[in-house]
Amino acid sequence: MSTPDAVQKRDETNPARDIDLGEAMEFAWLEAELLDTHDYAPWLALWTGPGLYVIPIDRDAADPAAVLNIVYDDQAMREARVKRLVSGFSMSSAPAARTVRTVSRFRKVEAAPGVLTLRAAQHLVEYKYERTRMLAADVTYRLVRSGAGLKLDQKVVRLINSDDALHGIGYLL
Repeated sequence: MSTPDAVQKRDETNPARDIDLGEAMEFAWLEAELLDTHDYAPWLALWTGPGLYVIPIDRDAADPAAVLNIVYDDQAMREARVKRLVSGFSMSSAPAARTVRTVSRFRKVEAAPGVLTLRAAQHLVEYKYERTRMLAADVTYRLVRSGAGLKLDQKVVRLINSDDALHGIGYLL
């Protein structure tokens, strides 16, 4: 006969276990911190293999795959983007911008066993070349349970000024 602790331990690695809002919020905050501290290897490890990182130009586009995007990165493109950021050879990333992200206004959009789509607001403050600038966006995360943790399967960043000139964003949103 199983004890309650054994049942809970087994359930922690159940990929079909529901993802609660608190767990999803912690994930989003961790991701923001990894990006602000330029800790890109753990950030890349947060993703599923087929996960997509998207920044559409048209923030109202229903299907980002069908329109032009600022960013539409699969795993290979995320890795290439990180390689450029850390190499120092990209004009937009040398020197690296200092950033602070605030992620808030979390709302569950859709949930299924082991999968959660979460929408949030993000404010990003950037400091570079003695200039401070702020970007704001609605962000949609699709999270999936993987073992005892979560993985990012899709992140869509809908900048409020996505159709404006963005002047060299040299970091990940």
